[in-house]
Amino acid sequence: MDVAVIIPTLRRPDELERALRSVFAQTGVERRLREIVVADNDPLGSARAMVEGLQAQAPCPLIYAHASTPGVATARNVGLAATEAPLIAFLDDDEAATPGWLAALLHGLETTGADVVFGPITGRAPSAAAWLVPYMERFFGRQGPERTQEIDAPYGCGNSLMRRATALPGAAPFSTDADQAGGEDDILFAALTERGGRFGWAADAWVDEFAPPHRATLSYTLARAFAYGQGPSQTAAAAQNWPGVARWMLIGAAQTAVWGAASLVLAVIRHPKRAEAYDRTARGIGKLLWMKGFEPHFYGARELARLDAANPPAV
Repeated sequence: MDVAVIIPTLRRPDELERALRSVFAQTGVERRLREIVVADNDPLGSARAMVEGLQAQAPCPLIYAHASTPGVATARNVGLAATEAPLIAFLDDDEAATPGWLAALLHGLETTGADVVFGPITGRAPSAAAWLVPYMERFFGRQGPERTQEIDAPYGCGNSLMRRATALPGAAPFSTDADQAGGEDDILFAALTERGGRFGWAADAWVDEFAPPHRATLSYTLARAFAYGQGPSQTAAAAQNWPGVARWMLIGAAQTAVWGAASLVLAVIRHPKRAEAYDRTARGIGKLLWMKGFEPHFYGARELARLDAANPPAV
């Protein structure tokens, strides 16, 4: 019984229940799954009742952990503090795992000997405008090698399995500096790379990721693309690797020039693939404008404010 699944959540009850039930339905891990931890990032603790109501249906202990300070890194750290399992799988609350997901991640970890393994994601954007659906499905999805193997570079935390001893050192391995903007996984994996850590790919560890309506918009994905573009420059700056910063900024300048020009042409002719050009332009600009003050915020206080505005909590 050596693996725990951690699901951070913030006021998404339907999505959380879907994610939990997908973990309940896992096959081939009956002797490995130690516990499931829900890290509720809502100061009001809104997920507690659901979690407690589902405990009798869970195939293993289902633990509720309250991360009362809104922030994505804080939620992950609180979830980790609630379990002592040596292997940690992360599933986001907008994801649903296929029945063989966890078994495939475990197989990938054992086959590659890596410190962290990642799995593929099928993006779902049912509320997106029709012309944006192919782009949205690629944006929220994740593709990798066709077979399980070691890989050179990491992906994001959602749909991953980590060795706690090597990949998640200390009591709070996720940097709370990333609580509002995200990128806590980039910081974690950059540090792991510096320590000589290894990454792997589990080709059969599939999950579906469902983009909610407020995220299935071009304005949201381009803001995220800009933030993704900032990542390499910010990581180099944090390491005081100034030649690396200069290199990424030059790459960003080239991407901005090439894809910016392509964006103008595709926009004029209303080409259905113009969203991809916008995306690449935004990533290029992000590599240039990586400095403090330019980070868009997606999590924590901003997400809570959006939820409060859409559905004010009862007083």
